[in-house]
Amino acid sequence: MTASFYPPQRTLMGPGPSDVSPRVLGALGRPTIGHLDPLFVQLMDEIKGLLQFAFQTRNELTLPISAPGSAGMEACFVNLVSPGDTVIVCQNGVFGGRMKENVQRCGATAIMVEDSWGSPVSVDKVQAAFAAHPEASLLAFVHAETSTGVRSDAAALCALAAEHDALSIVDTVTSLGGIELLVDTWGADAVYSGTQKCLSCIPGISPVTFSPRAVQRIASRDQPVQSWFLDMQLIMGYWGGSTKRAYHHTAPVNNLYALHESLVMLEEEGLAQAQQRHRRNHNALVAGLEAMGLGMAVAAEHRLPQLNSVIIPEGVDDAAVRGALLQEFDLEIGAGLGALAGKTWRIGLMGFGSSERNVIRCLTALEAVLGRYGASINTGAALAAAQASYGDATSVD
Repeated sequence: MTASFYPPQRTLMGPGPSDVSPRVLGALGRPTIGHLDPLFVQLMDEIKGLLQFAFQTRNELTLPISAPGSAGMEACFVNLVSPGDTVIVCQNGVFGGRMKENVQRCGATAIMVEDSWGSPVSVDKVQAAFAAHPEASLLAFVHAETSTGVRSDAAALCALAAEHDALSIVDTVTSLGGIELLVDTWGADAVYSGTQKCLSCIPGISPVTFSPRAVQRIASRDQPVQSWFLDMQLIMGYWGGSTKRAYHHTAPVNNLYALHESLVMLEEEGLAQAQQRHRRNHNALVAGLEAMGLGMAVAAEHRLPQLNSVIIPEGVDDAAVRGALLQEFDLEIGAGLGALAGKTWRIGLMGFGSSERNVIRCLTALEAVLGRYGASINTGAALAAAQASYGDATSVD
């Protein structure tokens, strides 16, 4: 007979999922009620308001898609992109490539703006792309590229799209709850995210928000949205503001309890305070890594505090180190992807997992393992450097 599954207690410091708060896990275990129960409908309205807070938007069409961040991405594209459209797609990592695939599957043309992995999206290149393709009606880019740990200038890119009368589609899967995200101020039109990173929640839900301009585009489509499940006009019948909800699908009730709790925690902490915490722990981690003798793959001004891309020392076996960390310390860090595979590690400090305890744990474990795998490191320097960073008031800037 097959036994029940009991996973070990890991410390998740990779690119996601991140550690889930015990409060969120507790919410997940509450009694299940019907997805049309009046109390659940009330909870849906609260979730919508909390997501508006997290995204910093008043968009009426703000809700959680009942699927992971990849479904949020697809929801934005299938609702806004029609066959024959021209879409400028920025790629400086893995997830810009996925945007391109979505555009092509919608029967549209993707004009690629490519930057090296480890660099932000070039605003000048996007400007040139609009000049060369005045017919472009959308601009798609990743705000926080999970595969590289790079932040791009979302405010400038959204402004460029608006200047050229184009809508913007913005991937904020890794940025929501971790760094500044101002949907209304920036004029972002379609924004999607995930719950498993800086929101300290479980995987499986994708918050999205659509501006009034985006809603108008959806309403004026000549052809039906190619996905029935992700058709926002149908979903709004269930997630709309009225007390009478039309059945669309059975919502993941307990998962939405968890999302609600995670958003309540974010509201309690405050957006600025959460961002400051991520930055403070990032600064301490980087101080420790550099004191150890390791280098960062991204220039300081473009780094994500919640996703740190670290250069693997020459001659060190990437998989062996990650395997030792997992087996001996129950500590997970991520491998590099695509052009950075085998060249970088990705160390996450996201949500509940962004803590001084995890920074110290990671530095201590990494130093212990690297010493056995031929890395030339400065033993004993990392912990002191991280602690000095925590003691420096400027580290929270």
